[in-house]
Amino acid sequence: MIGFTRIACAAALPAVLMTSAGAQAQSADGFYKGKQLQIFVAGSAGGGIDLGARLVSRFLGKYLPGNPAVPVQDMPGAGGIRVLEYLATVAPRDGTQIGAFSTGPLLDQMITTRQVSYKTTDFTAVGALEKDVSFCATWNKSPVKTVEAARERVTTLGGTGAGSSTDIEPMVLNDVLGTKLKVISGYPGTQETILAIERGEVDGRCAFGWSSMNASKPEWLPKKMVHLLVQIGLQKHPRLPDVPLALDLAKTEADKQLMRVVATPLAISRPYLAPPNLPPERTADLRKAFMAALADPELRADFRKMTTEDPEPTDGATMQKLLADMYSVPQSVQNRLRNIVNNTK
Repeated sequence: MIGFTRIACAAALPAVLMTSAGAQAQSADGFYKGKQLQIFVAGSAGGGIDLGARLVSRFLGKYLPGNPAVPVQDMPGAGGIRVLEYLATVAPRDGTQIGAFSTGPLLDQMITTRQVSYKTTDFTAVGALEKDVSFCATWNKSPVKTVEAARERVTTLGGTGAGSSTDIEPMVLNDVLGTKLKVISGYPGTQETILAIERGEVDGRCAFGWSSMNASKPEWLPKKMVHLLVQIGLQKHPRLPDVPLALDLAKTEADKQLMRVVATPLAISRPYLAPPNLPPERTADLRKAFMAALADPELRADFRKMTTEDPEPTDGATMQKLLADMYSVPQSVQNRLRNIVNNTK
């Protein structure tokens, strides 16, 4: 996470304006009373997305009218696309089911060659837990310790699916920086890639978020169990000043533009999405409750225990705009990213 303000998030909560007296009455009466708000985790148990969702679930119902129970269900597969498609085609559009994601699925519509039944910008943005950078890391026994070494020899990396950031980031780095990163894809989630690294099945993994790694394997960085090759983000993490930033290493303006597209989702790291076309009052309830939960002192204290940092959430309205801005980039940039990911020219 970058540039923490350390100011209580409650002071910055966006004002929520209901669109009608009827909407106000429905919210005040407690739409969620007697119901559940289900969070589907686009990852596996014990991973950073899962741990964050389980923390949020303990507080989110407290700030929703009606105080619903908020159970969490892991739904790993296809790098998070399974949950994305579930929300688009199966989930009820009433605010009772949402998804917790890594950043990779936010780019899915831009990179996929399959027919999709949704637009990423149509999903209802609830909010994001933090602003982050990601990095490529290799195990301490790997001979590849720097990004320069990754240009000289093939480096195997664990990946979680074609639409995931674990698979996308290495391919973009190969194209922009000339690295020789080889993704071994198909691991169900974070925990499985971690086991593969520790067992020596692969050299490492890309798309490790700072807080996600600290939550999943807090001993790795203090004990120097991994080498950090390169960061991906709009700016360096303040605790990683010596790890090169991919955006700085990009030489041409076209390369920099591409890296910015890949880095932008990190500004809304660990995003929460609801299905498209939610009623305005449900959208307002969810967004307000999300930011209130992230301002809760107990949640913030527990988050610090997990990650050594405070959360720096993004509210749903801002997240919605960032998604729209990302998909407004020139078509040539989108085409290049799609070609890289799908190994076409």
